[in-house]
Amino acid sequence: MKIIDLGLIGYKDAEALQLKALDAVSGGEQENTVFLLEHPNVITLGRLGGSENLHLDPEELQIRGIDMVQTTRGGNITCHFPGQLVAYPIWRVEKRPGGMRQFFHDMEQAVIDTCAHFGVETIRRPKHPGVWVNETRKICSMGIGVRRWVTYHGLALNVARDTSLFDAITLCGIQGAVPTSISAEAGRDIDMEDVKHVFKRAFAKAFANSAVAADQAAE
Repeated sequence: MKIIDLGLIGYKDAEALQLKALDAVSGGEQENTVFLLEHPNVITLGRLGGSENLHLDPEELQIRGIDMVQTTRGGNITCHFPGQLVAYPIWRVEKRPGGMRQFFHDMEQAVIDTCAHFGVETIRRPKHPGVWVNETRKICSMGIGVRRWVTYHGLALNVARDTSLFDAITLCGIQGAVPTSISAEAGRDIDMEDVKHVFKRAFAKAFANSAVAADQAAE
């Protein structure tokens, strides 16, 4: 597994890097890769839509300097901004034990463990992929795409206190859901670099544990 930190990067530029890596991973020329990054302000729509959950018209988005992008990931509407950690696993899932359900479970586990490191207890919600603090406060959104049995897109974990860009949308199209972040829940400002460091270890552990469990089950 290779983890690459892209820093702050535009959505389209990051998408181009994902697709290039997807071709390399699916062709066996590159190992599974995870991109870590932050995006400038952008609202993204899932492949099945989400525009009905946008609260601003295109002119207002332009005035505020907010891009809007139609994506090929699953899920509904969400947003990205500086202070939110985005992780894009370019990951081969062909014949992976547990299929996509286990893949999402492992991503969620990496986020749950990362939040726990900073004293934030989180939960899963059945039928709502991602990670929550309780039944209404969502700290991490998830949505992926798959091509040739390799994933792209991924997860977005709110780190900084300012999550005000979510005011422009109905969060993931879920009525009553409100955004929260590691810093807001911890009651102190958490450094993005510290979160990246912890997340790298948590992600590697979650996916390594799945591999070990699969090997043991095959014995």
